[in-house]
Amino acid sequence: MHKSRWFDACWLAICIAASSAWCLTAARQLSATFDEPLYLERGLESWRTGSHAGLMKLGTMPLPIDCATLPLYVYERWAGGEIDPARELDRVLPWARAAALVFWWLLLVYGWLAGRSIAGPWGGRLAAAWLACEPNLLAHATLATTDVAVSACTLALVYHFYTAREKTWWRRVALPGVWFGAAVLAKASGLVFGPLCLLAIEAERWWTERRSVVKSRARPNELQIANCKLQIANSVAERAGIGKCSVGGSLRDLVQIGLIGMAVTFVYCGCDWRAEPSFVAWAHSLPEGQTHDVMVWMSERLTIFSNAGEGLVRQVKHNMRGHHGSYLLGHVYDQSLWYYFPVALTIKLVLPLLIAPLALLFDFIVKRLFASRLGQANLRTPADHAGGGPALARASLSHPTNWALVAALVLFAFSLNCRVQIGIRLVLPLVAFLVVGLAGSLAIAIRRSRQDVRPVWMAFATAAVLWTGFSAWRVWPEGLCYANELWGGPADGYLCLSDSNYDWGQGLKELAVWREQHGLKHLDVWYFGADPAVNAEPFRQLPLHLLPIGQPFPLPMWIQGRYLAVSTTLLYGTSTEMPTHRAAVEFLRTREPVARTSTFLIYDVGTNV
Repeated sequence: MHKSRWFDACWLAICIAASSAWCLTAARQLSATFDEPLYLERGLESWRTGSHAGLMKLGTMPLPIDCATLPLYVYERWAGGEIDPARELDRVLPWARAAALVFWWLLLVYGWLAGRSIAGPWGGRLAAAWLACEPNLLAHATLATTDVAVSACTLALVYHFYTAREKTWWRRVALPGVWFGAAVLAKASGLVFGPLCLLAIEAERWWTERRSVVKSRARPNELQIANCKLQIANSVAERAGIGKCSVGGSLRDLVQIGLIGMAVTFVYCGCDWRAEPSFVAWAHSLPEGQTHDVMVWMSERLTIFSNAGEGLVRQVKHNMRGHHGSYLLGHVYDQSLWYYFPVALTIKLVLPLLIAPLALLFDFIVKRLFASRLGQANLRTPADHAGGGPALARASLSHPTNWALVAALVLFAFSLNCRVQIGIRLVLPLVAFLVVGLAGSLAIAIRRSRQDVRPVWMAFATAAVLWTGFSAWRVWPEGLCYANELWGGPADGYLCLSDSNYDWGQGLKELAVWREQHGLKHLDVWYFGADPAVNAEPFRQLPLHLLPIGQPFPLPMWIQGRYLAVSTTLLYGTSTEMPTHRAAVEFLRTREPVARTSTFLIYDVGTNV
């Protein structure tokens, strides 16, 4: 046992160190993504003023932003001056990204714990290793954003909820409640992801227990004895203060977890104790009358803003409206697509994560067929011959799912209704649960398979982790650009997906290297992103979608240099409702780029026009 603990500690330390090295080195190669400059500005503002109003106005929950900007604020206090994120972004952004790694470490630790709870020591080791080299998770762990944070906190919430169903109130309700609050504070989507996973896992637990009773084919008197034992267990549990085995007890726990989580959220976000200007303005705009007077009186005296409710409501409204359509497989759609995330996941996930569910399902079907035709004796494992007996033989035929896979399946079903479709980062907890669940199922398959089949499963699990690690190594540092081999790999990913799935504005540093290698003093750039470096020499930002351009397209009159670098998201990914944007896209798509970086297509305007 002592040696096993040391082995697990070393294993986890290696996973954390290797993946953190990937993230830290990649972070210095990438320019700011679309959201990071504003996050840093509002995060520092929150530390200076003690108010989260700036983030609440954006619908952004503060926990990961506070964590990323804390080292910067500490430096401000030590140096005695304020940091200007717009002017010093290139210097301070790597530090903010490094501070955000605390949520990545949290994800790996809870991935290990979750895998261990599902399939024992090797389930935890396989889960930690697989998580540590998954390119989509690594890509977002590199950034000072919120998606890894909500994934880690949601996984922690579900792990504690599942493993403490029959423990004391503090472990069964209070601790999951705090983690639910952390998930909501990480991102507003935690308000939905957390309850969905908890309800699904509790429903699956009750369904499994009911099936086990039915399958036992107990005689009536045995069923009565079982019911009596259940009642006695509930009575003892109630006196001891631990979980009761009843639907009512489960619902009561879920409600308490929700209330504790929301209390944590509102307390952490705080309140400025001010009136909401937009509410006051709306009240004054009402027609004269009793309603006008009542609403004006209420709006001026309801001084409870800004608070967590404002941020949550803004994000819910944004999710209900959608995000200016979708881009998928080369086409821009005006409305959201129900199949966006299922297709996007087949593009972004590494192939082992797509193959493993099919392999496990095939193994389950084959075992069921052989069990029905040849009888249980032919499926006895080495453990059975060693004394495991028929109980373990029946366990080897159990369904190839676990609570992590149930959570992933529920989040997948929920994604069909998600209207904001700008990247799989919006369902990143799904990826984390999928990796942990598949790692646990593979570890169980290895342990319970026959001796002649076991090496096959071991080879598959090893190959899955190695393949995933090689994919992460090959795509470094541009993890956001990852696309699997079925869709052409990272080089052609922009033809399938855009925005945070490929070009999120992170490619300016790579473009600067290309410019220097080609000896150009200046470079015109049509840029998708928010990094202020695009406004400084040697770049010249050229927002073609905002210029008064007609037909025929007069590009040469706007270009000062010979080359024009265009963000792939602007050329292939965003809506072209604006006539000038549409004209620029139609013109450039008829031209052949002379060069490219990961996220920019470069056109030789001097020869192509």
